[in-house]
Amino acid sequence: MPRLSPLNQRRFARFKANRRGWWSLHIFMLLFVLSLGAELIANDKPLVMSYESSLYFPVFKRYAETEFGGEFPIRADYRDTYIQQLIIEEGDGWMLWPPIPYRYNSINYELEVPAPAPPSAENWLGTDDQARDVMARVIYGFRVSVLFALTLTILSSIIGVVAGAIQGFYGGKIDLFGQRFIEIWSGLPVLYLLIIMASFVEPSFWWLLGIMLLFSWMALVDVVRAEFLRGRNLEYVRAARAMGASNTVIMFRHILPNAMVATLTFFPFILTGGVITLTSLDFLGFGLPPGAPSLGELIAQGKANLQSPWLGLTAFIVLSLMLTLLVFIGEALRDAFDPRKA
Repeated sequence: MPRLSPLNQRRFARFKANRRGWWSLHIFMLLFVLSLGAELIANDKPLVMSYESSLYFPVFKRYAETEFGGEFPIRADYRDTYIQQLIIEEGDGWMLWPPIPYRYNSINYELEVPAPAPPSAENWLGTDDQARDVMARVIYGFRVSVLFALTLTILSSIIGVVAGAIQGFYGGKIDLFGQRFIEIWSGLPVLYLLIIMASFVEPSFWWLLGIMLLFSWMALVDVVRAEFLRGRNLEYVRAARAMGASNTVIMFRHILPNAMVATLTFFPFILTGGVITLTSLDFLGFGLPPGAPSLGELIAQGKANLQSPWLGLTAFIVLSLMLTLLVFIGEALRDAFDPRKA
């Protein structure tokens, strides 16, 4: 593992000294890692099972009903009492279920009250209006929201950094036309465009990502552009140019590392914006396809079912916690990279 430079060691020490940001990072990473293993926490398939002295792993592999003595060559439904009887009683086996025996799209057909059902020992946070477990949908929805925002942040940051670097380094007409293009492009009504496109194309994770990427890359352009405008006339850049270094080498090997110092502090806030964007689109019905795990869709269900407050409150609390942790991390990064504290 490479050692940090003295400057980066001081930055890391300042970040760690911000206890709120430091613990927020730990909590957020813990929640994110747990959500990555959502199939091991919430699933309608056993983690491991035994049938006729053989071990099976349904959570990782699909088995047909006929493999356990069933009649049809279809995917085995392990919550079906008939399949359970074949495995446990006739096959002298057992099943080890995850803590939440429901997937985000699993329907509980054995509810004692009409859906949405209130929290119970079986459904810890209750069910939504389609009898799906809210806890399972929150776990999967958290993962989808973070992965969407993280992918959007990385891709848009790459485009924004490159665009800002070109504008700031070359200046002149490139900078002038680039700024006018950004002003026009940023003035387009994004929501209206999404509504129009949603009427032609069925929304999906990658479709939404591509559409949002068209507009989100502008967040870092001004920051990177300002750093390149300042850095292109410094002594070390002139020395590199005098030694025959190409413009590409000067831009991305000499100026960009210094420009990224200011850029890194914006990442958590861009990530927050991605989460809010996806949640808002899902709430309005122009986000992920129907049935996909979504915090915005859960908020919309809470709005439509005011007699079931656990729906809206659960989504609101999870979303507030996620955004609060990201804001605290961003504040800690901003303090750590503050040049006045170097």
